[in-house]
Amino acid sequence: MSGTKSISQSDVKEESLKDSIKAAMKANMRQYTMFIALIFIGIIFNILTDGTFISSRNLNNLFLQTATIAILACGMVLIIIAGHIDLSIGSVAGFCGAIAAIAQVKYGWGTVPAILLTLVVGLIVGLWQGYWVAYQNVPSFIVTLAGMLIFRGAVIGVTNGATIAPMKDSFRAIGQDYIPRLFLQDASYHDTTLFLGIICILAYIIFEARSRRTRVSYGFKVLPFQLQIVKVVAISALIGLTFLIMVSYLGMPYCIVLVAAVVFFYSYLSTMTPFGRHVYAIGGNKEAARLSGINIKRTTLLIFISMGLLSAIGGIVFTGRLNSATASAGNLFELDAIAACYIGGASAMGGEGSVIGAIIGALVMATINNGMSLMNVEIQWQNIVKGLILLAAVWIDIVSRKKSV
Repeated sequence: MSGTKSISQSDVKEESLKDSIKAAMKANMRQYTMFIALIFIGIIFNILTDGTFISSRNLNNLFLQTATIAILACGMVLIIIAGHIDLSIGSVAGFCGAIAAIAQVKYGWGTVPAILLTLVVGLIVGLWQGYWVAYQNVPSFIVTLAGMLIFRGAVIGVTNGATIAPMKDSFRAIGQDYIPRLFLQDASYHDTTLFLGIICILAYIIFEARSRRTRVSYGFKVLPFQLQIVKVVAISALIGLTFLIMVSYLGMPYCIVLVAAVVFFYSYLSTMTPFGRHVYAIGGNKEAARLSGINIKRTTLLIFISMGLLSAIGGIVFTGRLNSATASAGNLFELDAIAACYIGGASAMGGEGSVIGAIIGALVMATINNGMSLMNVEIQWQNIVKGLILLAAVWIDIVSRKKSV
């Protein structure tokens, strides 16, 4: 059988531990740096707030505050990767939230019809803006700047500058309520969330095992077994810690379940599908993407439609959390979403970024907002700090690119 060549575990070369760590650090430096910064920021705020920041109640509130921006960031990162920008998402989210509120409060619509109407409105907005960018070649900055003004005016127009409230209980639950307990109604912990946490950890371990086995079967390089174990244990511990925070309070909010579904879908879409590869290709080299047969116009249209839908979902979550729609809803959401993407590793030049990185960036922005609010920092200083963070994130990207040339 000497003439037969087969692939086995022994044929697959594991990268050395040192080389693997170097490669991983180089490929994910921005995300690792921001994750470490997130932990550091949390420690600082916990000290400055005498332990209030790290309490289960506040961390649950932090998750609720992050939900809307995390949803928006999942769509924004695809737009940035493709080399575009969307300045209208805050206004569109506010407008969509106002549409849902009007449908429920003024016309008595049920929650499901109101949500469907809102999603259709978001889809139409995304289609409208995507058409101008993709098929009329108007720069996305101009199209979405116009959209920001149009839909900010539309929010004021449909609400008449007044607060529209209250929403139906089932709608409000999307932004405020928690998944119910299963069996242990009087326990000191939330059993449903505990079970979900265990399931997520087991699912992650199975995914990593299958992924490694698949790479081995194709003869691809894999991480050294020791480093693979460290990676699995570290991420499992992080998942467990996140769920532990929710288990020890009221459980998992419905909006976090929604965020998890959006993150999973967009992570899969961006990394495991031809559409995702096309988005990266367009952002990396538009002309090369065109010559390779990628339909740039259709792909561009689809990412703006996606952003419109996510803006509608974000508006629904935010309106549910406030239990009302206001003329100022969505103000500066675009800043937080764009900053989240850049902080999480997206490049201002296009072609780089990830959904997970955008979520890390969203957590950084939400942590800063939450911590400064606990410290009673005035809103003008909060905006100044967030603006400086956005500037620093883009500057770091530009400097790192120059060093790599």
